[in-house]
Amino acid sequence: MHYIGMDVHVKLTTVCILNEYGSITREFSHKGSWRVLLERLKRLRQELDGPVHVCYEASCGCGWLYDQLVALGMKVQVGHPGRLRLIFQSRRKNDRLDARKLAKLLYLGEVPLAYVPSQELRQWRSFVEFRRGFVQDQSRIKHRIRSLLKDNGVEAPRSLWTKKGLAWLSEAPLPEMAALERDILQLRLEQMAVQIREVEKVLAKKAASVPAVKLLMTIPGVGIRTAEAVVVYMADPHRFRRNRSVGCYFGMVPSEDSSVKSRFGHITKEGPSLVRWLVTEATWQSIRRDAGMRSYYERIRRDDPNRKKIALVATAHHMLRAMHAMLRTGESWRSEAA
Repeated sequence: MHYIGMDVHVKLTTVCILNEYGSITREFSHKGSWRVLLERLKRLRQELDGPVHVCYEASCGCGWLYDQLVALGMKVQVGHPGRLRLIFQSRRKNDRLDARKLAKLLYLGEVPLAYVPSQELRQWRSFVEFRRGFVQDQSRIKHRIRSLLKDNGVEAPRSLWTKKGLAWLSEAPLPEMAALERDILQLRLEQMAVQIREVEKVLAKKAASVPAVKLLMTIPGVGIRTAEAVVVYMADPHRFRRNRSVGCYFGMVPSEDSSVKSRFGHITKEGPSLVRWLVTEATWQSIRRDAGMRSYYERIRRDDPNRKKIALVATAHHMLRAMHAMLRTGESWRSEAA
């Protein structure tokens, strides 16, 4: 039995190998690409007798590396970076020490694990985030156009982004430089709209083949973008030990300081921000359309206008937990009586 801890970076990877007694048998640093590193680990795997366990910290590209190491016949554990940071608090920190600590945690069986989705799921996640980037860029351009009009004293109609509004925009009286900027921004906006439609066409085709997306869309107010984001980031709903763990994973639970007395603050905002944003937006729609969700929201709000945001976040958390339960059981949405 051998335990390998790796401090992985793009151009430099430090490796520490422990034997079955927890003693260091070999240490080395590899300068070069991951593919060359894998060739070196393949030769090393042939030299070592018995099972080989590998541990490294989750980072960009960790999923691809995980697949390659598993293909070499190694048992791989990927450490959660946030929890490892708490364990590794020290005044001395370098790649060699980090590799040793990872190997020692692996030997003791105390690695705080990060979930590694399949290659197909990773690609789906990447494409969902790809669309999000387009939408954010589109919003920035729209804000810039409105600011441009306001800076030049031009009052824009409220329905500026309709076909009629865009036709008005192209003819709006502006100084020479501002008019050129307007034309370039409007052209980018038109091109981006075409690109977003192409991306959404691929995402819609993928979502149509996944029953879980259709299942979540039975919730009033939940559209295809929200459903696919929850499915792609929740992945296997059975990996959560409790229903409450879902809120922690997506950062929807309040931070807590109970050193003297229980004190709750803002939500932790851990995990994917895209899901929090989409679920919160969908919650507004669900409150308007579903009597049970509206009842839950009003119970938290207590007729206090200052608790409006608190009630919204709590209701979004409630919706996430309901989504998890639906994915576990396969049941459609059942509205509770108001």
